This record gives sequence, structure tokens and C-alpha cells, in this order.
Amino acid sequence: MTSLPRPTAELSADEARRIALRAQGFLGAPDRRGGVRGVLRHLGAVQLDTISVLARSHELIPYARLGAVGRRTVDEAYWTPAPVGTTPPRPHAFEYWSHAACILPVEEWPHFAFRRRAYRARPHWNHALPDGTYEQVIKQLKAEGPLTATDLGGAKKTSEWWDWSGTKVAVERALMYGEVVCTERRGWKRVYDLAERAIPESLLHDDLDDKECLRRLVRLAGRSLGVGTLADIADYHRLKREQVDAVIAESGLVPVTVWGWSKAAWADPAALETTPRGRHRTTLLSPFDSLVWDRARTERIFDFTHRLEAYVPKPKRVYGYFAMPVLAGGRLVGRVDPAREGATLIAKQVTLDSPKSVPSVAQALLEAATWVDCTNVRVERANTPALREALTTELAKTL
Repeated sequence: MTSLPRPTAELSADEARRIALRAQGFLGAPDRRGGVRGVLRHLGAVQLDTISVLARSHELIPYARLGAVGRRTVDEAYWTPAPVGTTPPRPHAFEYWSHAACILPVEEWPHFAFRRRAYRARPHWNHALPDGTYEQVIKQLKAEGPLTATDLGGAKKTSEWWDWSGTKVAVERALMYGEVVCTERRGWKRVYDLAERAIPESLLHDDLDDKECLRRLVRLAGRSLGVGTLADIADYHRLKREQVDAVIAESGLVPVTVWGWSKAAWADPAALETTPRGRHRTTLLSPFDSLVWDRARTERIFDFTHRLEAYVPKPKRVYGYFAMPVLAGGRLVGRVDPAREGATLIAKQVTLDSPKSVPSVAQALLEAATWVDCTNVRVERANTPALREALTTELAKTL
């Protein structure tokens, strides 16, 4: 364990919350000039997930910060390379294992050398790899250019999701090793290419040793969080606690004390230079948004317990299949489990902490409806009949 230096600042819980909101892009005017790519660079990681209710999570994350940016615009921002007069064009992003499967700024490619090395040192997976398949995949990509797993010969042997073909096992292994990279998705399919062809030459290296990779990722995580415990910082890119301990003192983050937090905290020094002020964003949040993806941190900062129930048996769900936290006034004020039926956005279940939140929830629902081209909002259930009636009345004022 690292011996902790004396804290450089003392923060109230409210100050820490506001610092975290600003760091995540929810307090103050959003940087619209940077657009979706600016959001990605600012957060450092945007989590991907297969669930699509309003939209997929990687679309919901810039929407939550920027407002109703077009969904096609979001995908193009991630995957369309910069029009640089080079061959190949410079990508803005690549996909790799960070907090989970994430879209990452291409500039972070060197920082994950430590993880690529670790994967190469652990070559045996549960999935069998037929002899020669790995070499054949690399040869085919070299000859034919970017390909999906289907293009390469098929992703699955059967319809079962876990039953990968040898080709799929090989190309995913090459992805983890860093010989292959994903810098685009077509629909929901990864498009694989040789890293030596897709990643800019200035970034295509594993020159950074493990300690330097970790130091940089800890620094970036601290910047994206604003303030956090060592566990918060480790969770951002799913580092081990001992890895963070080994580099935290050299990361550029500074130790702080936060009232009410039982663990020591570290902050981005730039986040401490000015008091967070400005307009609060009112929005629905993806459960995979980096503001709330760490459940322990969310409970500590917002006094809000949240659990994704998509994989919970339906009779045991409390808040709904894809209950989305509602952010308003810098607080998490409730949850909405949404669905779509034609041009109607359905709030299947709304759970609010207080009737005072009704106008904010109505605002969030109306903006979300507009974003996904719905012209009507219907509330099916709320945690009390009175709240459902109040929310329906509030929505009727605008619809």
C-alpha cells in the first residue's frame, strides 16, 4: 500500500459532487464545438452494450451531455476517419477492453500496451483455436482489407451466442493482442483491420512500459472523474488496486479529503482551481454512462442505489428492464424504464423520490421523445397513482 501524503484540500460532499458533474460534462455549458468526438476525448472511454431501448448506450452518452444530436451523427463521429491526406486516413477512435468493451480515443492506443502484453502472455482461452486459423485470419485481412467476422468466414458455429467459430476466436484473440484493431462498426458488427494499417504510425507502438501505461491511465481517469477514491480511479479502466497504488503518487493527481467519504480521495488539480458553476443538465442516463457505471461511487456521491435489472428475472425486477436514472439539478431524482411503440415513447415505470421532481422528469422524457422521433409520451406506471397523474398532467402542458 502507498503511504498517503497529506491532503492538499478539504472538500464538502456537495463540492465533490459538483466537481464530478463538471468533470463528466453535466455542469456548465457543454463544449458543442468538440461535439461527439469532444465528449469521447473528455471522458476517455464510452462503454458499448448490446441493449437498445431508446438507443444504444454509446449513443445515449453524448446525447446526455449535448442534447438531441442526431444518432447518425453520433456513429459517424466515432467511426468516420479524419480526412487527412494520408493512407489510411487517421481514425478518431478504436474499440478495446477498458471499463468494459469501450470506444476509446485513438490517442490512447499506446496506453493499453500493458494490457496487450498481458493478453499475449496468457495465450490459452476456453475457446479452442484450430491450428493455422490465427495465421489464416491475419493473411486474409492483409490481402483483403477491413472485414467483419462474417466476411472472414463466420462468427458462430451454431446459433448459441457463446459458440464462436474458430475464425471468430482467432480474430478476437488478435484484437486483444493488438495485431488487429476495430476502428469501425457496421450495424452492430465489428470491422477488423490490421493495426499496422489502421493505427497512425506515430501511435502504433508498445514502447511504454507497464508503469508508464498505468500512470497515464490513472491520470486520465482522475481527470474524467474530477475527484475519486483509489477504488473509483481503478474501476474507470478496470485496473487492479495494486496497479493504481504503484503509480498514484506520480500520476499528477493530488490527495484531498472529502467530508463523509470513508476512504482517501484524489483529485485532478485543474478541477480544484475554479468553483464548478453553470447550468445543470436535465436528462435520462444510460445505466452504462460513466457518471453512474460504478455503483458504489454513485451511491456515495448521489445517495442513489441503482442496479441494471435487464438480466434479472422479470418477476424480481423492482424498477424495470432498462431503468434509466434521471439527472436534474445535479441530483439523481428518480428512474424511468422506457420503451417505444410506434411514435410513442412509453414510460413503462417511473419511480421518483419526490413529487418536486415531476417537472424535471417530464422535461427529460419530452427531450428524449423528440430525439428518437416520437411525438407522444405515455406514462404507464409510477410508484404512486398521484405521481403518475401529476406527470401525465405535466407532459400534457407541452405535448
